[in-house]
Amino acid sequence: MSSDPTGADGDGTAVSMEGISKYFGEVVALEDVDLELRRGEVLALVGDNGAGKSTLIKCLAGVHEPDAGEIRIDGAEVEITNPRDAKALGIETAYQDLALAGNLTVTQNVFLGREETTAFEGLVGVLDKDAMNERAAELLGDLEIDIDPGATVRDLSGGERQLVALSRTLLSDPEIIIMDEPTSALSVEGADRVLALIDRLRDQGISIILISHNLEYTREVADRVQVLFHGRNAGVLDAQAATRDGIVSRMIGGHLDGDEGELDDESEGERGASEAA
Repeated sequence: MSSDPTGADGDGTAVSMEGISKYFGEVVALEDVDLELRRGEVLALVGDNGAGKSTLIKCLAGVHEPDAGEIRIDGAEVEITNPRDAKALGIETAYQDLALAGNLTVTQNVFLGREETTAFEGLVGVLDKDAMNERAAELLGDLEIDIDPGATVRDLSGGERQLVALSRTLLSDPEIIIMDEPTSALSVEGADRVLALIDRLRDQGISIILISHNLEYTREVADRVQVLFHGRNAGVLDAQAATRDGIVSRMIGGHLDGDEGELDDESEGERGASEAA
């Protein structure tokens, strides 16, 4: 749990998505979906295949423009029309496909598309390899990732590649990170390393939206769990109080009143008063 949940908007909310709808022709991908991400928390976003998870985060990441609804960052309404807009607002995304270049080094992957250059006697800038290697080593060290920046990515394990992909999102010092299935296809050891990194990022005050099909990992690392069902809200649960069966019931059947772990308005208010005390 974050030690400082208060955000710039005064109530601790980093991201607020309200009434988000998205249509692809006749297909309703999202219908009137709300999402709230607090400062320094891990919010898990779960749902069955086709529930709208990827579409929702792509609206926040600037890949899709919602057809209805509004997005607020730190309380201010924003318009996110492309990934550059999202990055400018401090939002980074690590997608499931990783998008790493196996023939390049860790450093080269971290800086891919954002290479640092230095001018030489007024000529066209050349790559500042020393500065990039130093920055990559510093970044990995800060995250307690024991990987050689000079190692070729294709020689790394699946878990190590995922750590490299996640560390790349931190190059711009983001305040919000979206993670799409970061433990997918990893060994238990690799997944544990990724979960430990997520914990460290939260401790640094970074707000995280985590998409995952692994409910055990979700309940282990998340603060709250938001469920989507057929492109609609199906409840927000306290990750520690919710049961696996309760989450699955919402994933396959939609909203169920009185489900264990439900965070309603009253319980939210009570918790806020308790934290303030």
